[in-house]
Amino acid sequence: MTPEMESLKARLKATWMAGDYGHFAKYLEPGALEFLARIPIEPEVRMLDVGCGAGQIAIPAARAGARVTGVDIATNWIEQARARARAEGLDVRFDEGDAEMLPYEDASFDLVVSLIGAMFAPRPERVAAELVRVCRPGGRIVMANWTPEGFVGLMFKIIGKHVPPPPLMPPPVKWGDEATVRERLSNGVAQLQLKKRLYPIHYPFPPSEVVEFYRTYYGPINRAFATLDATRQAALRSDLEQLWSEHNRATDGTTYYEAEYLEVVAIRE
Repeated sequence: MTPEMESLKARLKATWMAGDYGHFAKYLEPGALEFLARIPIEPEVRMLDVGCGAGQIAIPAARAGARVTGVDIATNWIEQARARARAEGLDVRFDEGDAEMLPYEDASFDLVVSLIGAMFAPRPERVAAELVRVCRPGGRIVMANWTPEGFVGLMFKIIGKHVPPPPLMPPPVKWGDEATVRERLSNGVAQLQLKKRLYPIHYPFPPSEVVEFYRTYYGPINRAFATLDATRQAALRSDLEQLWSEHNRATDGTTYYEAEYLEVVAIRE
């Protein structure tokens, strides 16, 4: 790894550890459970959750009887996930690790899942190779990745206008582009199914408070605001509030929108 890439990875880790993802992800859980419900979870299936966050997929999968391992780059998220598992008396293994260098043997898992996680690693070709490597022949790789044209893609575009993204890193939302995914998963995959879906997200407060919620709890927006002076912070806040207001489907003072993502289901050769 070059010194530049090491520096980038350190910055990314610090970004994701900012805020409080465990609290932030509570409003993402209904959509996470919808995603998980479409994945058959057989008892004792060996499942790896890549970019597991605070356990929003790993914990319910373990409840369903899977033998779950979760891995994430953010130390504090792993600690939150372990605490949740202990509180529920679930036997889930959570490891701190990198999606580009997964600390597991070849063919260790029957099911490899990533819900809006692995897409944020800076070297996507390495991520694709690792997802395939740790999955057993005939096993499944299932991902959910934000699309470039969906709501979250638009949000990242706004952030990038105010705080330019790292030059060494391709846009994470390319994982939501069908042609790109077919290219990245062209080796070691026997079947590949892609389908665009909508992720429901509801906040019990108006768009102006959603912006502040993201600023407080969501690492990338937390760090984006931290790099700007007061004038540019106000401009970013205004752009984000406008985005949420324009896409808000709620009419009762709350905020509801649907974020498009690409569901990826691959069968390992």
